[in-house]
Amino acid sequence: MSIERRVQLVESLFYQLEQESAQFEQSSGISCVSGCGKCCTYPDVEASPLEFLPWAFHLFLNGEAEKTLIILKETHSSTCLIYKPLSIIDQGRCSNYKYRGLICRLFGFAANTDKYGSLRLATCKIIKEGQTRNYNSAAEAITKGLHVPVFTEYYMQLNQIDFHLGNIILPVNKALKMALEEVLQYYAYRPAPDLKKRCL
Repeated sequence: MSIERRVQLVESLFYQLEQESAQFEQSSGISCVSGCGKCCTYPDVEASPLEFLPWAFHLFLNGEAEKTLIILKETHSSTCLIYKPLSIIDQGRCSNYKYRGLICRLFGFAANTDKYGSLRLATCKIIKEGQTRNYNSAAEAITKGLHVPVFTEYYMQLNQIDFHLGNIILPVNKALKMALEEVLQYYAYRPAPDLKKRCL
């Protein structure tokens, strides 16, 4: 399957998730704290290369893939390269929010299945403590059938797009690097996509 087709399918999955997440956010009243970004600073964030394929393809189309790959090869930080801190107190932003990964889209507004088969909302301490009433209400509503996106279901759908790239879970910067390498390798002996056709 071509890079372009895989990118389209991943973006379609992201669109589906955005609809579900917006519905859950409206029903639960839970929302991220503006300008927080603390979850992006954790050193153990992991992702699959496939979820960053749209990001890598976007950089390739804009002539920034090779430069970014060099930066990734030289970076020793475990914090996501796309995250840009604005201050020393964990405030920041995603520098490429439109192309953030699946993990970034799920965390805070999705659930994991616990060992008993029950859904548990996966969110941060800031939301749990700062929005306690909404968090507790949402957790209870989930047990009574409130629809919430589920991590495993979305990662299973991602795997169906490309089992190899979707099934590899790496530290986030390694996933970014592998996504870029996949795009650059694919177009090494193929003509680049026609940008005029993509704009129509």
